[in-house]
Amino acid sequence: MTLLIEQCLNGLQFGLLLFLLAAGLTLVFGIMDLVNLAHGSLYMVGAYFAATFAAWTGSFVLGAVLALVATLVVGMAVEVIVMRRLYGRDHLDHVLGTFGLILFFDEAVRLVWGAEGLSLPLPSWLNTSIPILPGVDYSAYKFAIIVVTLAVAIFLYVLVMRTRIGMLIRAGASNREMVGALGVNIKLLYTLVFGLGAALAGLAGLMQAPILTVQIGMGENILILAFVITVIGGIGSIRGALIAALLVGFIDTLGRSYLPDLLRMLLSPDAAATAAPALSSMLIYLLMAIVLVVKPEGLFSAGGK
Repeated sequence: MTLLIEQCLNGLQFGLLLFLLAAGLTLVFGIMDLVNLAHGSLYMVGAYFAATFAAWTGSFVLGAVLALVATLVVGMAVEVIVMRRLYGRDHLDHVLGTFGLILFFDEAVRLVWGAEGLSLPLPSWLNTSIPILPGVDYSAYKFAIIVVTLAVAIFLYVLVMRTRIGMLIRAGASNREMVGALGVNIKLLYTLVFGLGAALAGLAGLMQAPILTVQIGMGENILILAFVITVIGGIGSIRGALIAALLVGFIDTLGRSYLPDLLRMLLSPDAAATAAPALSSMLIYLLMAIVLVVKPEGLFSAGGK
């Protein structure tokens, strides 16, 4: 029972991290109609900024805040310098252009930080365990990730559903041409949306940095899951991204935890250990296929944020 609770918390934490990455991706895709393969690079940049600023300042929290601001600025600069040249073009141009950005960011990181990975040590008050339930201890840092990401999810809901800029974001996701015809500064709206997406990706990267090694290309694998979540949840839908991310997080975590034991009933221990992660990933893509068959637009449309 204790193991099940811990794995459910791990699934919640992983799912919420994926939500941060997918929320920015779905906003950019839904509003700007832009396929951004370089979104994972912003996740990587956020992690590198966090490791660097934390080392400079000696404070994990201050380093995280500075990294978030720096990633926001980088994202807005990328939108102004590069992305504006891609609007209105074919999606193939988006793929080629943003793939070029991936190569650019990888080489830029290699020039600035070198090819070796970085580490981001946790402060002592986060590098401990806290009691969640009687007899159940959980990592304080992973619990902090859950709290922060839930707070961000609430902030995004209030921003999108209760503010004027959120109204413009929802309108832009439904009918970009009408928003422009009403006199809204579309260029500024696009810059803000892309900057917000970059900041969310950077936040996910800096929170993942103490768990994984900060290294070149770290955002490329997780970007695939972010695209899957965007498709499952519905392009342009924040609520859909949250629900889809939680589903993917639980499927991946629980699958990797319990499938090896189930497969040992049919396979050798080595074969079960090898097959379980692959089968867990297959379940995620199977979920996406089922959703696309039943609801091709995803769980929620852009209007159902």
